[in-house]
Parts: sequence; C-alpha cells; structure tokens
Amino acid sequence: MAEDGGRGAAASPGASARFVRCLYAVGFLDLFGVSMVVPLMNLHIKSLGASPTVAGIIGSLYGIMQLFSSTFVGCWSDIVGRRYSLLACILLSALGYFILGMSTTVYLFAISRVPVGIFKHTLSISKALLSDLVSERDRPLVMGRFNAASSVGFILGPVVGGYLTELKDGFYQTSFICASIFLLNAGLVWMLPWNEENTGNGKHKQGKKRTDSITAKPNCDLQLKSVTNGTVAIDSPFQSPWVQIVTVLKRIKEIACSDLWDIFLVRLLMSVTILLYHSNFSLALEERFGVKPLFSGYLMSYSSSLGVLAGCLLGPITRLYQHNTYRLLLHSSTFTCTLILLYASALSIWMVILSSTFLAFSTTIGRTCIIDLELTIGGNEASGTLLGVGQSVTSVGRIIAPLLSGIAQEFSPCGPPSLAVALALVAILIMNVNKQKYCSSGNVKLKNQ
Repeated sequence: MAEDGGRGAAASPGASARFVRCLYAVGFLDLFGVSMVVPLMNLHIKSLGASPTVAGIIGSLYGIMQLFSSTFVGCWSDIVGRRYSLLACILLSALGYFILGMSTTVYLFAISRVPVGIFKHTLSISKALLSDLVSERDRPLVMGRFNAASSVGFILGPVVGGYLTELKDGFYQTSFICASIFLLNAGLVWMLPWNEENTGNGKHKQGKKRTDSITAKPNCDLQLKSVTNGTVAIDSPFQSPWVQIVTVLKRIKEIACSDLWDIFLVRLLMSVTILLYHSNFSLALEERFGVKPLFSGYLMSYSSSLGVLAGCLLGPITRLYQHNTYRLLLHSSTFTCTLILLYASALSIWMVILSSTFLAFSTTIGRTCIIDLELTIGGNEASGTLLGVGQSVTSVGRIIAPLLSGIAQEFSPCGPPSLAVALALVAILIMNVNKQKYCSSGNVKLKNQ
C-alpha cells in the first residue's frame, strides 16, 4: 500500500522493533495505572455522599465524552502527528487523575472525569502508531502483543490498587500514583527514538530477509519524523486550531461517506455480543448453579490471563491462516457464537469453564482481526481516524448493551447470552454477504484516496 506524507516508518527493522517494544511498555503502564483507580471509584464517590443516581450520571458522562471524542482525537492524531497527540492525551489524562486525587467533593470528582473522558485515548493512538510502523503482514501479530501487554497491566493494577486503598487516605494516594504513572508514560513517549539516525536514507524492500521479528514498512523515505510531524495537510501541530478543526471535520466526513459501514456494523454487533455475555455473568452463575461471586471472580481472572496468552499466539495463528484476516475473523466470530450458545445451554459448571476457556481465545483474536480489517479496507493513511471511529462504535455498544441485557434478563438468566448468539449470527451473515470486499487486498474506500 502506498504511503502518503506523514505515514512513515523506521527504515531499519531493528529501529522499528525497538520502537514497537517501547510502545508495548506504554500500553502496559496506561492500563496498569487506570485499573488501579477505576475499581475504587464507586466506593469513593459513595463516601463523598453522592446518591447512586448521581454516581450513575457521572459514569455515563464519561462514556458519552468517550463516544464523541474518540473519533475527533483519532483524526487529530492523523493531522498533527502521533507524537504530539499522544503526549497531549497522556498529560491531560494525568491532569484528570491528579484532580481526582484531590477530589474531596462530588463536584471535583465530576470535573476530574472531564479531561480523562475527552483525552484518554492513549491506546487508540498507540495502535495507530503501530500500524504506521509495521507492515500489514505483521500488524495482527504486533497488535496482539500490544493488547497482551496492556491486559497484563489491567490484571495487575486492581491488585496493587486494592492493597494501596487499605492505607490511610488510600484512594487519594492511589490516584496520585496513577497520575505519576501517566507522567512516567509521557516521559517514555518523549524519549522514544522518533529520529533514529539510521532512519534517514536506508532502503528496505518488502521481500528482504528480516533481521528482527518485526518487519519495517517499505517506502522508507517516509520516516518516523514524518509520523511526528503529521500528514500532508498540516506540517506542524502549532498551526491554527481552526485549520486543524476544518481538516478533522473533512476527514470525518470522508469516513462517514465511505463504504465501511458494514465493517463498523460487524464491530458493533460483536462488541454488544461480548458485552451481553459478560453483563450478568456472576448473577447468572449464582442463579443457575449456586456459584458464589468469589468463584466467578476467579473464573474471569482466569479468562483474562488466557486472553493475554491468546494475544501472544496471534503470530502463529495468522501464519496458519496465511495472513487472511477476513477468514480468521469469520472463524473466530463463528467460534465465539458457538461457545456463547454452549454457555447459555450449559447444564453444569464444567461446561461454563470450558466455554470461558476458549472464549478468551476467540474474542481476543476477533478484536484484533476487526481492527486489522478496518485498517486494511479503509486505508492505513487515516489509521487514527479509523481507530477513533471504531472506538466510538464500541462506546455505542457499551451504551446499548446494558439496556438490552436488562430487557433480556426479564425473561431468563440465559436471556442476555441467547440474545448475544442472535447478534453474532447477524454479524457472521454480514461478513459472508460482503466476502468479496473483505478478500480484496489493497482496497481503499475513502473518497480522497
């Protein structure tokens, strides 16, 4: 795929690999810091005297801000460059968690959620940057490893946060530590080798024998420095804000008018499917099998750990499928549908454990494949915008899923997973109907390409 100005990569595979490993650390630190604080927030806002309704409104406010901001921030990162947008998002998120550490009133608590709700898109921009750096062939492998590193942080964070909250003023200390982790992350991003001395003139062909586990993109006249400086539209992040806003709106319009609706619809359906599966998991196990919430917690931790393993295994799996992302997504979605059906009809807890074991693999693979398919069909030149829109689609799913789950639970504890099966079948049908488009390599649907 040809590259526009600003969508460059390191000229040497070694430089690209070092950069990618640093981004794994960025993803780990991001979710490690967030997961230290998030499980404690409901307890803290309750201790401030907020009613459950007020707490719910503030929680919804965060989700709504994420819904509308993810597309704009992703598109903005395409325009001003990954370095400046990533630094801005990390630093402003750190500000939000710093205010949270001083939140002695409900008002301050609500204010602290505003910068985080708008700018907490570190992972999306990091994924866009990874997409800029590696070849399409290696993209699922790198994305899988990035998700695995981030998931490890998400698993360890609550343990550390739970320990810290036992101390005097534990929540405030935890929030300040989270803000400090974000500042550390900003320092790591700043020190990344954006201008490697060996990225200037080297030419590496796509078929050249690899010197590392990750292949740098071809057309290496476009370097990491280009990723820093932005796209063709704007050469500096300090250009007029009005110019940036107009360019952002133009790119969003191009996405809205493009032929990508079916991919985003598949993402929405599969997101709601997984959310419905998790929505009443603990309650359903207790009602159906008399299982205590502690066991449910252990089972979810077990599934999360397997998800990390699945991310690490994406390389061999994609090679097995000869890098056919569409076929891998179709099979993983079909497998997910079958496993949720098995869970919904399970007669013993052992069938639940079996379905949870394999669901950890199929859902992790499916999430990575849908992102790769978006970038392949939509064009890597607008990767930030595409990932931002995808994140907004997932946010819509998070809003819809609790409502659908509540309605389905009125009929049966198995209602949410049964509805999830139906939605997954619709997603599989859409993928089959549009098979020709997914299988076409190098398809770029945006109007300006």
